[in-house]
Amino acid sequence: MSSSGEAYRAARAENRPALVGYLPVGHPSVDDSLEAMKALTDGTQGVGVDLVEIGLPYSDPMMDGTVIQHATTTALSRGVHTRDALRAAEAVASTGTHCVVMTYWNLIEHYGVDAFARDFAAAGGSGLITPDLTPDEAEQWFEASDAHGLDRIFLVAPSSTPQRLAKTVHACRGWVYATSVMGVTGARNQTSTAAPELVARVKQVDPDLPVGVGLGVSNGDQAAEIGAFADGVIVGSALVRTLVEADESGEGAAAGIARMRTIVDDLAAGVRRARTPQGAR
Repeated sequence: MSSSGEAYRAARAENRPALVGYLPVGHPSVDDSLEAMKALTDGTQGVGVDLVEIGLPYSDPMMDGTVIQHATTTALSRGVHTRDALRAAEAVASTGTHCVVMTYWNLIEHYGVDAFARDFAAAGGSGLITPDLTPDEAEQWFEASDAHGLDRIFLVAPSSTPQRLAKTVHACRGWVYATSVMGVTGARNQTSTAAPELVARVKQVDPDLPVGVGLGVSNGDQAAEIGAFADGVIVGSALVRTLVEADESGEGAAAGIARMRTIVDDLAAGVRRARTPQGAR
C-alpha cells in the first residue's frame, strides 16, 4: 500500500475512519506553522490526526474559503516559499506521521515537476493533492510520481459525471479526495447530504480505494457523521481559524496552537465514535 494509504490502513485496523488535518505552511510564520503541524499529530492527549495535509499558499486559491484565503494571503505577504513545504514535510515526518501537500499546479510547474517530486519524497512527503489538475493533463505528474513513489490524490465532486469520476478514481494512488459540497472550503453547521452518495459512487468504481471526505467538517460530531460512511474525514478551516484569530488578536501563535489542540481532541474522539461493524469499512 502507498505511503499515505498506510494512514488509512492503520485507521481501518482500528475499525474507524482516518482523520486528516489541513494547515497552510507559513501562517502565522513558517516556524510557527511547523509547530502547529506537529501539534496536529498529538492534540493534548497524545492522539491526533492520522495524516497531515500541508497547504501550499497560492495567489489565486480558487477552492479555498475565506479563512484559508486569509491565512495563505498572510503567509505570502510574510515571505513563504514553495520550498518551505519541504521543511514542513520534514517536521511532520519527524513525528512519525505521514503528510501530503495540497497545491495548485502552477507552483509545481514553476519549481519543476520532477524536482519537486524528488525533493518532497526526500523530505518524507507521501504525495500531492492537486485540486486544479485533472488526469487528462497530468502526464508529467504521472511520470514524476511513479519515479519517486508519491501518491496521486485527485478530486471528485457531486457534479462529476460517471465517466469523469471513473477516470479520476483510476488515476488516483493512495486515496481519492471527495469534495462533499459544491463550492469553496469552510466550516459549516451541517455536513453535506451529497457526500454519502458520492462516496458510494467512488466505491462502485474501486471498492478498495480509500475515500477521504472534505469541505465543511468543523467538530467531532460532524466527524463521526462523515466517518460513518467515509474512509477519511478531512478538516481544515476549523483548525486554521484558531491560528488566524490568535494572530489577529495579538495573542500569538502559542495561544492559537493550544486552542487548535483542543479541536483536534474533539475531532479525534469523533472519528473514534464512527466505528462500524468489522468488515463494513
